[in-house]
Amino acid sequence: MKDIQMVDLLGQYEKIKTGIDEAILSVVQSSQYINGPEVKGFQKDLEDYLDVKHVIPCANGTDALQIAMMALGLKPGDEVITANFTYVATVEVIGLLNLTPVLVEVNPDTFNIDTVSLENAITSNTKAIVPVHLYGQCANMEEVMRIAKQYNLFVIEDTAQAIGADYTFSNGESKKAGTIGNIGTTSFFPSKNLGCYGDGGAMFTNDDELAKKLKMIANHGQSTQYYHDEIGVNSRLDSIQAAVLRKKLPHLNTYIESRNKAATYYDNAFSELDWLTIPARDSKSTHVFHQYTLKTKGINRDELRSYLSENGVPAMVYYPLPLHKQKAYKDSRYDSVDFSNTEALNESVISLPMHTELSDEHLEIITKTVKEFKNKI
Repeated sequence: MKDIQMVDLLGQYEKIKTGIDEAILSVVQSSQYINGPEVKGFQKDLEDYLDVKHVIPCANGTDALQIAMMALGLKPGDEVITANFTYVATVEVIGLLNLTPVLVEVNPDTFNIDTVSLENAITSNTKAIVPVHLYGQCANMEEVMRIAKQYNLFVIEDTAQAIGADYTFSNGESKKAGTIGNIGTTSFFPSKNLGCYGDGGAMFTNDDELAKKLKMIANHGQSTQYYHDEIGVNSRLDSIQAAVLRKKLPHLNTYIESRNKAATYYDNAFSELDWLTIPARDSKSTHVFHQYTLKTKGINRDELRSYLSENGVPAMVYYPLPLHKQKAYKDSRYDSVDFSNTEALNESVISLPMHTELSDEHLEIITKTVKEFKNKI
């Protein structure tokens, strides 16, 4: 049996090796490394998969967020609301653009942005909301969009962890994560559900004018070559990464099924334990399980993680410190009393191995080792 890993990229590659190798070699032989046909082909394939009018590839998920905010014309001092419990990239780009990040509380069960806290945080300076679809499940987008419409705010969906998830509105309409707000963004970092073999990202929109601006800003602000209408950046998805993604995209739904199968195994093993809480499912969203994240109760989470590591089972903590306590983002506006859910999650969450190559043997060992911890303390 192979060693248990948090993510098994090699095992996944070996199953599609022939197609991947041929695609990469084809790009090398064509010498069209930048903006080649594979990039345009992947763009079209992803538009079809997401049922969205425009996909604009770029260099990574962080660039996607930055370019999205630039395209919306946000100015220094404008406030952008996002969740406190998330990866730093979401708030990082807000700061880089001299916008004002406004961190709000999350739902303790779904881990996603709390819409009551979101609405309460709106001021006359608020211009945009960035809901993060954390761990693979959509935020409450029906309520986010209601709030955005009521207060005339932009919505940028951070879909880095949830590509392929479906959100269903109360009227029965279903949309893919990232296609609901003004702009959706994602990352193709190798460990993502749809990951390339380097860096990559993309933006999605159904707005024709926004699509033009996103494409222009991502390419040095050029409307046509050597004519620069906007201040832009240099952010491209290269042809080799696009070729890899084109080969992996047809497998994405199967990958999601494999992750859900593993999640169900974990659920069945842990649901009756009073010292662990399995991930909550939002009835309006499917879950693509970028991470399988438990909440611990009445035990030392870090001791559990150490015990698992000592017994050959990796585990991670996403995320150990809230953004409002990070040195770079400390602000007198924030008080721990406003973030009790976030801080409780920082102290209690633990993520188990989650990928497409988990065998029943792997899952049996992981769940058995987790359960054994309680008997050792």
